[in-house]
Amino acid sequence: MQQKKLSWLIHAMFILPTASGIVWAQETPTPASTSTSASTGGSEFQQVTVTGIRASVRSALASKEASNSIIESIASEDIGKLPDTTIAESLARLPGLSSGLDRGNSSQIVARGLGPRFIGATLNGRELATSEPARAVRFEQFPSESLSGATVYKTQSAELVEGGIATTIDLLTVQPLKFKERQFSLKADALYYPMGNQIPGSTTTAPRLGGIYIDQFNNNTLGVALAFSYQDQPSLQKNIRHWGFNEDHSADLNGDGKVDKTPWGFQDEARHGKDKRSSALGKVEWKASPDAFITGDVYYAKSAIDERGQQHWTGDLGNWNGYQNANYSNLDIRNGYVVGASVKDVGVTNNDFVWVQDTSTLAGGLNGKFNVGDWKLEADLSTSRAERSSQWRDLRQYSKANGTISWAFTGDENQTYSFGQDTGNPANFGSPTMYVDTDGHLKDTLNAVHINGSRSVEFGTVTKIKFGARFTDREKAYHQTTWNVSPNGSLPDSAYETINVNGMPAFIALKDFYGSAYSLFGANVFDANGRTQTQNDLLSGWNVKERSSSLYAQADLDGTMGNMPYRGNAGIRVVRTNQTGAGMQSINGAAPTPVEGGTTYTEVLPSLNLIFSMDSKQEKQIRLGIARAMSRAPLDEMRASRNLNVDSNPAQPLTGSAGNPELKPMLADQIDLAYQWYFGKGSLISTGLFYKKISRYIGITQDSTTIDGRAALITRSVNGTGGNVKGIELVYQQAFTELPAPFDGLGVSSNYTYTTSDIKENMPVGNPFPIEGLMKSNGGVTLWYEKAGYEARISANYHSAFVRNPTWTAGQLILNEAETYVTLNLAKQITPQLQLRFGVDNLTNQKVVYTSANNPYQQEVTEFGRRFNLGLSYKM
Repeated sequence: MQQKKLSWLIHAMFILPTASGIVWAQETPTPASTSTSASTGGSEFQQVTVTGIRASVRSALASKEASNSIIESIASEDIGKLPDTTIAESLARLPGLSSGLDRGNSSQIVARGLGPRFIGATLNGRELATSEPARAVRFEQFPSESLSGATVYKTQSAELVEGGIATTIDLLTVQPLKFKERQFSLKADALYYPMGNQIPGSTTTAPRLGGIYIDQFNNNTLGVALAFSYQDQPSLQKNIRHWGFNEDHSADLNGDGKVDKTPWGFQDEARHGKDKRSSALGKVEWKASPDAFITGDVYYAKSAIDERGQQHWTGDLGNWNGYQNANYSNLDIRNGYVVGASVKDVGVTNNDFVWVQDTSTLAGGLNGKFNVGDWKLEADLSTSRAERSSQWRDLRQYSKANGTISWAFTGDENQTYSFGQDTGNPANFGSPTMYVDTDGHLKDTLNAVHINGSRSVEFGTVTKIKFGARFTDREKAYHQTTWNVSPNGSLPDSAYETINVNGMPAFIALKDFYGSAYSLFGANVFDANGRTQTQNDLLSGWNVKERSSSLYAQADLDGTMGNMPYRGNAGIRVVRTNQTGAGMQSINGAAPTPVEGGTTYTEVLPSLNLIFSMDSKQEKQIRLGIARAMSRAPLDEMRASRNLNVDSNPAQPLTGSAGNPELKPMLADQIDLAYQWYFGKGSLISTGLFYKKISRYIGITQDSTTIDGRAALITRSVNGTGGNVKGIELVYQQAFTELPAPFDGLGVSSNYTYTTSDIKENMPVGNPFPIEGLMKSNGGVTLWYEKAGYEARISANYHSAFVRNPTWTAGQLILNEAETYVTLNLAKQITPQLQLRFGVDNLTNQKVVYTSANNPYQQEVTEFGRRFNLGLSYKM
């Protein structure tokens, strides 16, 4: 009933502006791909190129104040200054936003209590293909040099590309004809990672280079921009992971008549290597005539990860049906879980591994804007491609003898253990086997055509009308191969070395990994060509195709209600999508055969944005946004692959696991209300409320369905009932220009968001997680100073615990515990062209802690360490 009431409210508010005589007073800033002006060659609203922290803060606030939507904005210098290495780091500091970490870097964004599945991402208004299995974009692939800004849309409008219930993040590249003269900037940094001193073989230092060149030709009718970045980042981490508990088949260990749940095992890991990232941007703007403006651009990013690491595995602790009762001693049992003990006669596995992963993203397009009479017309052709290839190369050796394992994993990051034998002596381990698990390849291709037109009108409350259409064709596919190879000889103990890592038992590792591997397993040991895919490999492969078309109409509005002027827009977007998922099916372990499915759906998405001015200067504003939004299903969950078991009794249902090509998008009817007071240059106080009624929420559960005419009980993703997400956002920022010198260079930016939701995931059974991405509290404080060529910024960002899926496997949900991430940046302008910079990331050495299965004793703790940088920036 609540859903229906809110739907009626949205439709009522959609027609309200015309009925009430609203008058529009200011142009609407909209995405670059849908609102740029042919006469100027840029968007109707443009960020101003600025220098210095204070100017960048003012520029971002000017964007926020002028927009007809509720947005957050990052100006160009806010990205590149002091320095944020990538746009992800800047986004994670914005009100209501945070991020998960990958290899110590901010990566995928979480917004307003909703995870990456609810985040829409565009580059110059164009949707992006991704190297992730679903749709989520890794924002760390966009370095500061390639972008001029970013706009985070927290409310919807009809002209905005559908796909972001939480938010749509539009990344903007530089527009060369917006500059009056040639621009050149070059940055060079030396990076230092002290944790590399703890892991033998690690690199502690690395370079980072980046630059951009902008020029104009032919009387400023032809503009060119070229940008590049390169970073050879050490990849370092230490990790200890609990594997979970035997919940169903353990036994009573202490004689109290109760079953004591024993752990399956645990592992530790030390990893080091290289994470090389590079990118290039090329852009050409041509003002062919006063009525024609042509833009062509291409962006390419590449990442090459090559990591060497060592692991210990120890299992055989599960005490299946009590067979190890006599081996257990020194018990520490809490709430029925054995969180500490000693167990005799248990072995250890040493894993000497290499992880390689290559990803690439290409995005480009051709855009034309034309004035035809009173109409402004635009046509945009774009393509985006992403690929990912990865392989896990694991030299695995088992201990020759067993020992007594002792451990205490009591939660709150407490993880102590010993293996009861010398794990650094190669003589204690047997012959190795090489496991390649897995060799995986993913490819995503997205082509789009976008056309629209707009013109000014005088029709009651309507001052401008806009119409547009967008057509997309997307295909994403994944396949993998898994194998292992036994040795064709043996290696002497002298081929190994002992690896001692602070806080961990010693490892053994090959001195020459590849040389020994090729001699022992053959020259093609890591080559997938000619390998036979396993049953699991075939069932893991998939292909998804998605064709979509959307039409929109939008009216810009201008007027008063009573004595209060306000502006805004009202519109409607209609989306039609046809999707097909393919994969392989196995019945009762038989050889897999192809299977395919799909569905078609149409969604109607109305939207309304109103900004009420409470004073003549429009410094005090009330903003209202009402809309229906959608987020499409994860692409990998739309696969048709399934593994079925058939009971000989026809009255019993089929059982098994599967993808679901019939998934519909998640929907949200949402309301945003905010009060904003721009009480000075670079100063703002804001209070905002948001409410989202989400329907058709997608979660993994045991679904009753019908397959080939027979009842089936299948574990897969399904559209569920959903629920509410609601919260409050508070923002305070101020430049203290009224203070006496030298304190007039001070400034502060702060924000806090509180979010609640009644939506639960479907796992773990009996004690489900809250909705993925829900941070009840997140916020941050940034103190900055700029005066006489000196600049400084210290930022502390906090988030409470939230559920995330950090792996490739859908449904592998964990609780990312609360974190506070602190960065410090300092700079001194040496000459008008040259600046010296110094920075520290993760100043407090914050660790990443995952809790699995909603069990506080089942934790994984990862340490990435601090990162220092010292650099120079040169501009002319």
